[in-house]
Amino acid sequence: MEAGFESIFNGRDLTGWFATPRTYDQLWPGGPTLRDVLPDAFTDEHWESAPDRPAVWTVENGTLVGRQDAPGSGYGGYLVSEREFGDFELILEANPDWPADTGVIVRRLPDSWAGIQIVVDHRQSGSIGGFFGGGIGSFHAISFTFDGTADEFGHLTAFKEDDPATSVDLPPSLDVKAQLLNYGATLEDFLAAWRPGEWNELRIRVVGGAKPLITTWVNGTKIAELDLATLTTANYDADAMAELLGPSGRIAFEVHDTAAGLDNWGTHAACRWRNIRVKELS
Repeated sequence: MEAGFESIFNGRDLTGWFATPRTYDQLWPGGPTLRDVLPDAFTDEHWESAPDRPAVWTVENGTLVGRQDAPGSGYGGYLVSEREFGDFELILEANPDWPADTGVIVRRLPDSWAGIQIVVDHRQSGSIGGFFGGGIGSFHAISFTFDGTADEFGHLTAFKEDDPATSVDLPPSLDVKAQLLNYGATLEDFLAAWRPGEWNELRIRVVGGAKPLITTWVNGTKIAELDLATLTTANYDADAMAELLGPSGRIAFEVHDTAAGLDNWGTHAACRWRNIRVKELS
């Protein structure tokens, strides 16, 4: 193990972690909830049942695995660390199915969806290594999207450029999303780094206290950098974010829910994580 890093997942059980459902609080401090804004995103049954469905989290052959509960049900969830971390560097390996809309959340609150997500949107019009501001403005800061080619069994065989004619990427435009980043890799950079269908290393550095600078790498290639102290976008306020999240928080993994009309999580899909280790920097 790299000098100064410690494992925060023992590879045997979920000691040090707890599961919580994917529910939606305010989209930003003082703002509306998702149900206020998009009441038809889910059925009434989903809205009411989601708080009781935290996804299924297991340990299989030394790997942390997350699945929807039940398979194909559309309910999501999180696995959240019991420990809080201030400034730190996190290294882990990911091997999600296709499609599986997942991610790593840092500075996450223990009882709210609020936090900064490093997206691992392993699906059509997905992106990996960029950011989503859950509960702090719902901004989407990415510099590329991709699609995939699958075999007859639905297994991903290769990535390809996302076709604008069939893209399901949500507004605003990709150009607008890329402008939120201090640095954003090109799709070509990412495709040269990521190994489809294999384990890939994701490195995340979070520094700067309550208004952090967050940088990501995939297999050693720098992918994205976001400065939450200087970010300017609709419904985001750096002071409000800092007051809400504070200078430290939990680390979490996500199983995404499935809203009406989306194809972001296969019926029997799973996200997989291993070799999860942290180096605290403050």
